Amino acid sequence: MTIHAETARGVRVLVTGATGYIGGRLVPRLLEEGYEVCCLVRSPRKLSGRPWADNPRLTVTEGDASDEDAVASAMQGCAAAYYLIHSMLAAGAAYREQDRHLAEVFALAAERADVGRIIYLGGLGETGKKLSKHLASRREVEEVLAAGPVPVTVLRAAMIIGSGSASFEIMRYLVERLPVMVTPRWVTTACQPIAVRDVLHYLVACLDVPETIGRTLDIGGPTVLNYRDFMATLADVRGLPARIVIPVPILSPKLSSLWIHLVTPISARIARPLAAGLRNPVVCRDDEAQRLMPSTRLTAREAIEAAYSHIDDHTVETAWSDAGPVPGDPDWSGGDAFTDRWAVHVRGDAKRVFEAVCRIGGGHGYYAADWLWRLRGRLDRLVGGPGLRRGRRDPTRVRYGEALDFWRVTEISTPKHIALRAEMKVPGDALLEFELRPTERDDVVELVQTARFIPKGLFGLLYWYAVLPLHGFVFRGMLEGIRDEAERGSDLTDEPGEVYRLREPS
Repeated sequence: MTIHAETARGVRVLVTGATGYIGGRLVPRLLEEGYEVCCLVRSPRKLSGRPWADNPRLTVTEGDASDEDAVASAMQGCAAAYYLIHSMLAAGAAYREQDRHLAEVFALAAERADVGRIIYLGGLGETGKKLSKHLASRREVEEVLAAGPVPVTVLRAAMIIGSGSASFEIMRYLVERLPVMVTPRWVTTACQPIAVRDVLHYLVACLDVPETIGRTLDIGGPTVLNYRDFMATLADVRGLPARIVIPVPILSPKLSSLWIHLVTPISARIARPLAAGLRNPVVCRDDEAQRLMPSTRLTAREAIEAAYSHIDDHTVETAWSDAGPVPGDPDWSGGDAFTDRWAVHVRGDAKRVFEAVCRIGGGHGYYAADWLWRLRGRLDRLVGGPGLRRGRRDPTRVRYGEALDFWRVTEISTPKHIALRAEMKVPGDALLEFELRPTERDDVVELVQTARFIPKGLFGLLYWYAVLPLHGFVFRGMLEGIRDEAERGSDLTDEPGEVYRLREPS
């Protein structure tokens, strides 16, 4: 179904969760259809690197979803407001209470702003006491939003298949890494997965279908199968030998989440509620959504092929790790922060050098001592950290706020400066910065790398002094690799610049 441009023109809608997986893909599609879009985000800078950020019909408003005044202000003049907020990443175990509170605030703000309707993307699943806590929370949000006078359109989806989706990442890493899997009994649970493309179709199309107002609609792909069959299809698409799956009754959601944490990029904190929900059948009750908003939906196999196509082509639009707040920068002033600073002169323009810097991490590695980085990543996974498996969304381009292995991009000013803050398990706050400075020569820039660390307690102090001897090996090698990458292919006759310490660690 195609939205009529004359219908969309001049219609204003609010999108929350625009920095997340679904919201980050929904906004450009709404803009393409001609809608005026307002995004309410905590950090507007997280949208600055998106290709649609300068669209004249886009308004980005800074505010917190827990602030009723800010939400109501952003909603002014909106015909519809998308509620795509989920607190699982930010609130941890307390996500259910946080989600209920945010839904209450949103409903009250929508009433104040006289919004035409709320559109909410929830989860499929049977009703009743057997529903997992995660899916029960999704239903609770539905109820809270619908308790007010503003009508709600609820779209309930099962597993979303798409490059960067948390559920899809769990499945693909399990299949790719484990030829033999001992699994809980949930592998025999029926599910009706849906391609992310089709989810976006329904989210946009419902705006042009008045019959969807005040309705709860189940959305799914045309394929119903169990998770075991899904994994078999995934392995076949990837060209892998058939996986041996052994279901056992003794694996609890907690044990399953710990195993998922060790094998996939998803943390145990996120994996546990997702794993618990896999025991619930998630199949559409009817085809009402397809009748009201007809489209040619992708089968499970076609959706998997499309997801892998984007992964292989490095065209992943958004990823599950994009969501969540960017931590505020710690106070680096005073004598509490340890600093180690290295530099090298690189021949070439700043843009080329900065591009080489921005390639670190993911499949590219860190230019030197990659075995040490992999070891650090494995140790981090063992103690509950993200490790290196989050990788990066794109092999060359970096955006503010996105994850890069176990780092988070907290500052970026192209082509001058980038700051990464560690999200690994570490007894303190760690920051890694790269800064480009001009030199007396127009064809040479100075690349300065700074490692900063604020220790927490005695273990923090011991950690800093334990890793400090490795800096000379790791950081020197990294800067040499960046220098060589930036200078590759250039017609240069001078000797390459030497890496040097700007000053002794302090």
